[in-house]
Amino acid sequence: MWCKFCNIETEELVCNTCGNPTTNEVEHLVYYCKDCNVPIISKQNSDSKFLVCPICQKKIKFKVEDIRPVFPEERLLLELLIGTKPLSLKKSSVWKAGHRYLVDGELLIIDSKNFEKIDVSEYTIELAKLEKENKKVSYKYFEKHLSKFIKINELWLNQFTQEAINWVKETRENPKYKNMNIMISFSGGKDSTAVSDIVMKALSNPRIMHMFGDTTLEFPTTYEYIEIYRKEHPYTPIRTVKNNDQSFLDMCDEIGPPARLMRWCCSMFKTGPITRKLNQICRVHEDDEDTQHNHIFTYYGIRKNESASRSKYNRISGSDDSVKIRKQIVGSPIFFWKDVDVWLYILSNNVAFNYAYRLGYDRVGCWCCPNNNQRSQFLSRIYMPDQSQQWRDKLIDFAKSVEKPDPEVYVDTGAWKARQGGNGVEASSKIKIKYSNCTTEDNAKVYQLEKPISEEFYNMFTPFGIVKEGRKSLKEVVVYHNVTNMQILSIIPFSQKEYLYSVKIKILNVEKIDDLFRMVGYQVRKFNNCKRCLKCESICEFGAIKITPSKGYHIDKNKCRHCLMCVNSNYLPEGCLMSKYLRTKDEN
Repeated sequence: MWCKFCNIETEELVCNTCGNPTTNEVEHLVYYCKDCNVPIISKQNSDSKFLVCPICQKKIKFKVEDIRPVFPEERLLLELLIGTKPLSLKKSSVWKAGHRYLVDGELLIIDSKNFEKIDVSEYTIELAKLEKENKKVSYKYFEKHLSKFIKINELWLNQFTQEAINWVKETRENPKYKNMNIMISFSGGKDSTAVSDIVMKALSNPRIMHMFGDTTLEFPTTYEYIEIYRKEHPYTPIRTVKNNDQSFLDMCDEIGPPARLMRWCCSMFKTGPITRKLNQICRVHEDDEDTQHNHIFTYYGIRKNESASRSKYNRISGSDDSVKIRKQIVGSPIFFWKDVDVWLYILSNNVAFNYAYRLGYDRVGCWCCPNNNQRSQFLSRIYMPDQSQQWRDKLIDFAKSVEKPDPEVYVDTGAWKARQGGNGVEASSKIKIKYSNCTTEDNAKVYQLEKPISEEFYNMFTPFGIVKEGRKSLKEVVVYHNVTNMQILSIIPFSQKEYLYSVKIKILNVEKIDDLFRMVGYQVRKFNNCKRCLKCESICEFGAIKITPSKGYHIDKNKCRHCLMCVNSNYLPEGCLMSKYLRTKDEN
């Protein structure tokens, strides 16, 4: 245990010095020994100025918060970037900390702004020409530095590894989760690779299901790594899931490319398809009150040091906002690890990993993610030239369609990543809820529809209660409250001069009329403009919602528990992700 107020380690749950609660996280920093020429991980404490190298006993100094190894493939590219002779640094100990490199203990900074301007053609030729020679002559020096790095940090490695293994065992025995199915979320990145190894060792079980969400935007090396993993773990089931109903590039044409604050692709191509698979695994029975049987405990590789938003996550999350799939409880064995810890674990245990890291990628996910930095895009122009050019052309076409003054600059500077809303996007015209108050009845509104009223429309009101046929002469459908059995909604097809298709919805026997009208509006919006982003499927922990090209948006009345989560703006802003992504300035 660690007290972050006193910066001391303790065996107690409460610090004996200051009286504050302690945490499993042990604050640590990366120092550097010039004599041994490798990083040293050490606990953060008030006596850091007296730290010495455990091997040579020479004084060490603080360098960085975090660090990762630079493999020979990336080091060769670094040599070309800084203009030094190729292979001249083959004997050097090279590491990367954020945007900076550490070469034999000395910092080297490359301005990230330069990456957007670099013509990669010469680099591509040089890298290909020197690839074989570089591997032949460089890896013996790299592995020498690596061996020393592992040896010098052995005590720290054993400590944080044992903490993670113990944590996995404790969560599995916890009465809250003991009867749940378990799985490992496996992306093919280094973090999920480490989690996979940790969990299977801790539970002595190689047969734990791994779930790989294929977004269709994975690095080519990721697909290669998944196959390598299968061969090395023949008893480990890996389930690949993906959205076969949608095309990423087609959706970019329809609603615009994703951006940092508008990552519709995550729901549509990752969490949505995973939700569908989980619904098959954890089928909900109407009379099953044991929620453990209806949920799954997922071990995944989230780390609090990855970003400011993830630093606010909990190590185990169930019902909070960080959980994207309501059916699962998620927990991270490596929650407190830094990059340096992950790499120390993987390299010391000889765990195979994604080749993209050798090329210099800091993170491995979707190769065209708007969260990727300019350096990542630069690498993709070298190693994925055809895909990168296709993506650039797609972004330029979008920039022209929304009348950006200089489309090439908008794309190449990364300005497209910061876009917000649906300005200039044709689909945005359908996202606004259009209605008028009924002039003849109180508590009634007439809503404009974008298509003829249908059974799909009436089905949208299942979350509010029991949907039944009303007055046949009016083609009325009524909704009864599922507990009181009182009529709360009257839905009647309506003819109005201004609207081609419309419906009159009246609220009855409800105290909070405005709240119900707001939620009704959400369902009208979904009917008008559902893009099958699958977010609603992920939010429903009972598996009641399914969205397909053939049936559209369908809610299974036998599975729906009327919890109203799918119309709760706390979990689904304005009841529909598309409202957030396609809202225009005049609507704000």
